[in-house]
Amino acid sequence: MTTLLIIDDDIASCRMLQMHFQGQGSRVVLAHSVDESLAQASEIQPDIIILDIRMPGRSGLEGLPDIKNAYPDSRIIMITAFHDMNSTIQAMQDGADDYIHKPIDLTELDISVNKALLSQTDSEDDIQINAQPFADSSLNTMVGSSAAMRDIYKIIGRVAQSPASVLITGESGTGKELVARAIHLSSERASGPFIAINCAALVETLLESDMFGHEKGAFTGAVNKQIGKFALANDGTIFLDEVGELSLNMQAKLLRVLQEKEFIPIGSKHTQTTNARVIAATNINFSDQVKNGQFREDLFYRLQVVNIHIPPLRERRDDIFDLTQVLLGRANKEMNRNVTRVSADVMQALCDYDWPGNVRELENVLIKSVAMSTRDIISADLLPDKIIRHISQYPEAEPDKPKDLTHLSLQDVEKRHIQSILEATNGHKGKTCEILGISRPRLRRLIKQYRLTGSVTVDSHTDEAFPNTVQKPETG
Repeated sequence: MTTLLIIDDDIASCRMLQMHFQGQGSRVVLAHSVDESLAQASEIQPDIIILDIRMPGRSGLEGLPDIKNAYPDSRIIMITAFHDMNSTIQAMQDGADDYIHKPIDLTELDISVNKALLSQTDSEDDIQINAQPFADSSLNTMVGSSAAMRDIYKIIGRVAQSPASVLITGESGTGKELVARAIHLSSERASGPFIAINCAALVETLLESDMFGHEKGAFTGAVNKQIGKFALANDGTIFLDEVGELSLNMQAKLLRVLQEKEFIPIGSKHTQTTNARVIAATNINFSDQVKNGQFREDLFYRLQVVNIHIPPLRERRDDIFDLTQVLLGRANKEMNRNVTRVSADVMQALCDYDWPGNVRELENVLIKSVAMSTRDIISADLLPDKIIRHISQYPEAEPDKPKDLTHLSLQDVEKRHIQSILEATNGHKGKTCEILGISRPRLRRLIKQYRLTGSVTVDSHTDEAFPNTVQKPETG
């Protein structure tokens, strides 16, 4: 049973909320001041605290730190009749989980309460993330231990010492530049520069100048001489990202660089040479581009002396845990946070989602979650709805039902049904909640109420599971 503590000096508001939540089967405790609520700390352990801001004596904002200290495991929802931006900001900074204005919209409040309950996880379910300090050198390190990534590491090891051009293919966000950097750092050119160019970021004239440089006065706005990146990348590596976006004119000039190792800056009459190694990347299908005449076939073969294809993240889900660990470390460093735990529900959701934006999308989700988290854990309420919706659908179990239920109370029927679902799913919380259509906090309360299970074990390679042997319910 969910326990709510409502702290508000408005008697009518307290009674209204009490009736509302009691009607949902929750236990409701009332307090009409901060001090009165603190006096009850030894007697109750509420799941949710609904705290009014403006009250006689200490305000909700003034009492918030003491309330959080007295009820460390409770989620706190602030309510106020005053639409004050500063109060809202202060409440969230002091650890409130949500902030709702009066007059209270009960639907909005129910949503807030459910999200707060969703954020409460059992410590035995949490996945501990390696909290080692995140070194700057890790920023450009490839991550993954799946078979696909191991094959890529092998190819990098074979081609790094070769001067051969490399074409890296894969969907947007898969980490093509990281592969290029790994090749560079593993080669004899590691002490030389690594220079990246996004071929889709500039119009043709500016891109040509960026690549090959220009002389002073070569075109309007060319007030100074500029050295191109092919010259700057001498003795190093130049990475051409989104190379498939080059115009046919620029393709011809790039082909000359690859064939002759020479180029002419805009406005110059003198040829310059470069020994920069070229690594290119694309997320388009080059075969179609060549067939349609949009990409030169001779340039394609020059670029693709060696091809490295990076599979999308949905095809290498084994890497998601390792990526989560590294990306959380990066987010913690950037935001000076210490989020070191991920709930089992969250890890399940991350592993089940298809990630159309690949590693880049995963990183953005984790950064947002770290920014929004008020604790040291990423809970399911912090994830976007599109990811929660993509949790794998589990087949419904069809447990055996008692033939005669007429002699059983409603609680006995509920107890037996939950027991049978737990046994059918081998004690898997996520599957059980999916079948029963209830939240994890409610399932935990029912398990505790009916004493349906003993200790919980967590497998590092799966979500979590109860022991296969679940305590049999009492009959009668």
